[in-house]
Amino acid sequence: MKTIDEALDIVLDATRTLGEEEVPLFEALRRVASRSVLSPIDIPPFSCSAMDGYAVRGRDLDHDGLTFEVVDEVPAGTVSSVAVGAGCAAKIMTGAQLPSGADTVVPVKLTKPGASDVRVGGRVCVVRALEPGANVRRAGDGLARGSSVLGPGQGLSPAHLGLLASLGLGAVAVTVRPRVAILATGSELVALGEPCGPGQINDANSIAAYGQVLEAGAEPLLLGIARDDRDELRRLLKTALEADVVITSGGVSVGELDYVKEIQEDLGVETRFWGVKAKPGWPLTFGVCGETLVFGVPGNPVAAMVSFELFIRPALHAMQARRDLFRPCVRATSRDALKATKERVELTRCRLFREGGGFSFARAGSQGSGVLHSMALADGLALVPAGHPGSEPGAEFGVLLLEGASSERPPFPD
Repeated sequence: MKTIDEALDIVLDATRTLGEEEVPLFEALRRVASRSVLSPIDIPPFSCSAMDGYAVRGRDLDHDGLTFEVVDEVPAGTVSSVAVGAGCAAKIMTGAQLPSGADTVVPVKLTKPGASDVRVGGRVCVVRALEPGANVRRAGDGLARGSSVLGPGQGLSPAHLGLLASLGLGAVAVTVRPRVAILATGSELVALGEPCGPGQINDANSIAAYGQVLEAGAEPLLLGIARDDRDELRRLLKTALEADVVITSGGVSVGELDYVKEIQEDLGVETRFWGVKAKPGWPLTFGVCGETLVFGVPGNPVAAMVSFELFIRPALHAMQARRDLFRPCVRATSRDALKATKERVELTRCRLFREGGGFSFARAGSQGSGVLHSMALADGLALVPAGHPGSEPGAEFGVLLLEGASSERPPFPD
């Protein structure tokens, strides 16, 4: 069996970055930028008012109580044709371009008596002097022309989409999403929505993997359930190998009907490792077929999900050229006594709590590898080293979070 770090190295060494494509902004959320983007314009593109008020020359505001003649009115989206001279003001709205000659905006609240209704030809009194340049957004203050907006590997958030739209860019170059074929194996499984017969259970692994693949920014392809039949399994695996990544669940251990490894090898899959020193998740297999990555995760649902977090999620991020391949890891003290471990790292499902400037954790229910409810309750996976002698409450461990992403590789214990 490989250590977690050894297995992760093998997976990432076999992972390639996919190509790129240009997509509309409406389709770009959570995609990954494949190129640098520089701003083609200044933001704002012109000097404008930061609030409703009166645009004046700043040098005219040398003391309180000055009165100005209102020579124009400038709503947002218009450009004044009147220059603001000495002793003059232009009524201006938020976001409107400053008229020629003006460099300062007096907010309505600093006029007397809150003179928001003064029209052209009227006069407005400024009750308090301001520094020249006050309440003005200068051209390029938000973003200067030529400034970096995005870099390769940047995941696109709603704010990034809004920023690109503000620059007039309707599309963005992104890495291609990996296509991930998901195939559950086992005659005991029943597809979602179908009734269970005697001795049968609902297929949870396919749906959990579907969600994990989506969350990792990839495209899931559900292939259904392969019964414990060599011909059916071969047919579905052959279809699966047309994808960028294959995830099979079950059939990778040493049972009499565990055919997955045997048939994969017949189809040209080169096995890179079988077995990881992790609990849950030790029967994981990984191989390659051409440029397709092939993962065989255990059939127990928690073991399958933990295997995804440790190995498949980083690979999917790497295929999209993301910089944040890993889940974040924090140090936390255990609220529970933890039993001794044997030859494998134990990944304890846990709930995380903030305490002062640090964290503590407690087990999230039963730790059986088939107890999916505990995975739903968990915030993280406590990394208890192999050969741990057992500990009382208060011992400190690394905890791999189950949300967020980090460019820093977690310090997995041996």
